[in-house]
Amino acid sequence: MENNNLLHTLETKEVDDVSYASFFTFVAVAVIIGSIVGFGLSRFNKKASNTSGDTKNTAQSAGIVDKKTFKDSVEGILREGGIDGEGNYHIERPGGVSQNAYLTSSTVDLSVYIGKKVKVWGQTFTGQKAGWLMDVGLVEIEK
Repeated sequence: MENNNLLHTLETKEVDDVSYASFFTFVAVAVIIGSIVGFGLSRFNKKASNTSGDTKNTAQSAGIVDKKTFKDSVEGILREGGIDGEGNYHIERPGGVSQNAYLTSSTVDLSVYIGKKVKVWGQTFTGQKAGWLMDVGLVEIEK
């Protein structure tokens, strides 16, 4: 007996369709729960990394300890803000604004040292607006 049918039919079973209302309710609940969990984790991470004003949680020094390459240094209070687009931070020193050293750094996260008395080492380069512009390679908290 020879079977000439090359195609076979498959048996199909009916599947209960999930209603659109219950599907969208499930998605909405998942989004709300995800948002709550994400918000909670972001608050937890913010508290863990918040170091402003607390020297105990801030490393005493950071960067590359190569004082031959980073031979220029300045010390004072680290403040946020540059001058006319040059630098992201500045060192506030006695003598007023004209004595500020403006800083940028590709190796050190200076933001954790804002408001602290620090000494930084780096390379001075020419600025258009800043009297002193430095790329910081090493920062230490002064006592």
